[in-house]
Amino acid sequence: MENSGGIQASLSGRYATALFELARDERKLDAVSASLSTLKQALAESADFRQLTTSPLIGRGAAAKASAAVAGTLGLDPLTANFLGVLASNGRLGQLGAAIRAFTSLLAAHRGETTAEVTSAHPLTDDQVADLKAKLKSQLGRDVAVDLTVDPAILGGLIVKVGSRQVDGSIRTKLNTLANAMKG
Repeated sequence: MENSGGIQASLSGRYATALFELARDERKLDAVSASLSTLKQALAESADFRQLTTSPLIGRGAAAKASAAVAGTLGLDPLTANFLGVLASNGRLGQLGAAIRAFTSLLAAHRGETTAEVTSAHPLTDDQVADLKAKLKSQLGRDVAVDLTVDPAILGGLIVKVGSRQVDGSIRTKLNTLANAMKG
């Protein structure tokens, strides 16, 4: 499989590549992808889980035990649970978010999709996500995997990033532009 040098060069990318190749070889890409989405959501919603992944005060042994408990509670597939345990044992839980993003990019490339990072002020409905995917597909000419993030600070609208291109239609940016124009 051809990976971009950027993904392979990063620490999180090497972990993601290893997980991707193992999941691909065992034909468990969908299960691992679903479990990683669950982990991503847990990182976004749980301050305790975020602290587990980022605190230097939590030792490797304690982090590994806590990660095993989290994996059981979230119902992660065995590959993802082992992956989480490896990150904890190696003191690399801080790389989890970046590894999830890298895995998502690898999976999209494997499926012939382009990944679009979409930030919205509020969670999007399934219909809105489907409409967005259709619009992006018509613009890009290929299937699009959407990586959704919610950031209330943008106030409204969307920020869509595909590769090096970004379209910022957020209300925050529009207000900032207006404020700068009024200054002078």
